[in-house]
Amino acid sequence: MPNLTDPVILSRPGTAHAVVVGGGTMGTDVAVVLTRALCRTTVIEPDAGRAAALPQRVRDNLATIGREQGAERLAVAAMLDDVDWSTVDLVIECIPERLDLKQALFADLVRRARADAVLASNSSSFPISAIGEGLETRARMLGLHFFMPAHLVPLVEVVMGEGSDEACADALIAFMRRCAMVPVKVRKDLPGFLANRLQHALSREAFNLIDRGIASPEDVDAAVRFGFGFRFLAAGPVLQRDHAGIDVHAAAGATMYPSFCNDDHPARCLSERAADGRHGMKRGEGFYQWTPETIAAERARYDRLLRAGLELIAPELPEIQP
Repeated sequence: MPNLTDPVILSRPGTAHAVVVGGGTMGTDVAVVLTRALCRTTVIEPDAGRAAALPQRVRDNLATIGREQGAERLAVAAMLDDVDWSTVDLVIECIPERLDLKQALFADLVRRARADAVLASNSSSFPISAIGEGLETRARMLGLHFFMPAHLVPLVEVVMGEGSDEACADALIAFMRRCAMVPVKVRKDLPGFLANRLQHALSREAFNLIDRGIASPEDVDAAVRFGFGFRFLAAGPVLQRDHAGIDVHAAAGATMYPSFCNDDHPARCLSERAADGRHGMKRGEGFYQWTPETIAAERARYDRLLRAGLELIAPELPEIQP
């Protein structure tokens, strides 16, 4: 049997068996990522109605990305007891964001899974160090953070905790690349990891500008989407500095940085909406007004643009290597 640090164990999706624990929206999309690379995938979903609908949801999402194969590699099970754990190489946890539930699950997985199986969490809230606290074999525990919708957004973060083995992280990165994802290694599981920290740094300034009456929500969105955000499809903030000139950026930063928002709490416009129930689409109002019809139209527009963007960057993405 391969050692834990042997990258061969996760380098070929077509010969691996992955278990996704949780068949909600994220778990389903993660299953799409795996099955499109012909990885044998078992989703654990105890809710009978959700479990029954899951295969069709996977087939539909595979169809949206032009994959005719993969759905036949999917199985759905109601309980962990239904899995032959001797065959499992990778586990990806996609259960609700409660630390106690995740800790209990990982404690159970340590007992069930082979010693060389990789145990990963898709949590966006809790570091893998906290989820695996006190458990043996923490070397094989990693964060594996996808972004919704996981089968359309190529990025996935491979997050190392305090005890994570770097060779194990590298093996998971190689595996994800073979699944046509763009994995990035996050060497310390800080709150928010990498991408969400960058996103929230932008959001803090954006909502502060709204609070101060400097710009409306609509104009903030337009500034990002049709300005510098539009360029991010071609180059990230580091590469863009080389395009524009590092000296120019340093001079601009020296002028602007002292006036940036540095609050350690969410902006008033966010806190008020969080408190009074204006939570966005699910409540019919956030910064915008929503009806069932406008929600459906917005989600269709959003997915259409994501798919179009995916086509544009397709030549730069890894190829599926089962």
